[in-house]
Amino acid sequence: MNPRAIAVLTILLCWTPQLPAAAAADVAIVVHPGVPIDDLSFTDLRKIVLGDRQFWSSDLRVTLLMGSSGAPAREVILKNVLQMTEAQFRQYWIGKVFRAESAVGPKTVYSTEMAVSLINNIPGSMTFLESDQVPKGSKVVRLGGLLPGEKGYALTAR
Repeated sequence: MNPRAIAVLTILLCWTPQLPAAAAADVAIVVHPGVPIDDLSFTDLRKIVLGDRQFWSSDLRVTLLMGSSGAPAREVILKNVLQMTEAQFRQYWIGKVFRAESAVGPKTVYSTEMAVSLINNIPGSMTFLESDQVPKGSKVVRLGGLLPGEKGYALTAR
């Protein structure tokens, strides 16, 4: 192959066209089917994510599952619910556990599949998924009476 053809081929292989950005999906609050709530206030959601509310009921502990650093749903929670950066969130939880205000921090999940599997197997668990990634039959909790996609829903990346 001649050098000019190789150069053109290299440019074509390395070039990625600019596609329009995909519409950001709302973030759904997904819980284990046995969690005895269907709606959370924004304040209660904040308390759960900060570890200030650790039980759904007297005998059912909240197990918070959060996507890994940089995951879109995690970014929405940090920005819209906590108004914290990733570093601030980590530091907050290090301090909370160090002061023995909580035995453990949120569990990290590395994929939607992992989150769904754990949600279905850990009583009291709660996670955040992009609404277009929520499997059929999952228990999605309303936030302030609204579901993802409804006007005024607070957990959106937009």
